[in-house]
Amino acid sequence: MEDRRKPPAKTGRTFLVVVDDSDEMRAALRYACRRARNSGGRVALLRVIEPPEFQHFAAIGNLMQAEAREAAEALLQRMAETVNGTSGEMPMLYVREGDPCDQLLELIDEEPSISILVLAAGTGPEGPGPLCQALAGRSVDRLRIPLTIVPGSLTDAAIDALT
Repeated sequence: MEDRRKPPAKTGRTFLVVVDDSDEMRAALRYACRRARNSGGRVALLRVIEPPEFQHFAAIGNLMQAEAREAAEALLQRMAETVNGTSGEMPMLYVREGDPCDQLLELIDEEPSISILVLAAGTGPEGPGPLCQALAGRSVDRLRIPLTIVPGSLTDAAIDALT
């Protein structure tokens, strides 16, 4: 059945999702896309490349960084198609290098349009994940926007019902 309701007015609200390799990231992405679509906002995606641990040879380290950046950009392009299909808008894409928590907080400080951070909590025995732990704990005072933590085990149907 087609939804014939008038789309919501654009709000300028941007939902930021950190794209990582976790299974639960899917829940955060769907939640952000649905909220953006239903509130007239848009989605931004951030992929952080951590520096290689072994940099004994500079040329090899540079090559590894270039390959990691290329892979990050390709991943974000694939995710952008998903975001566009779910939210109806192409997302803003960001690739940063460094510590994920620091890079996330710097991006939020630099981009005034980012208004909500959406993360998903891990479902394994390790706990909710390092970003959730850091941002709900020691780094919470550095966060200038609301943080939404989505349970990583939510199904698409449950997320759709919430949004």
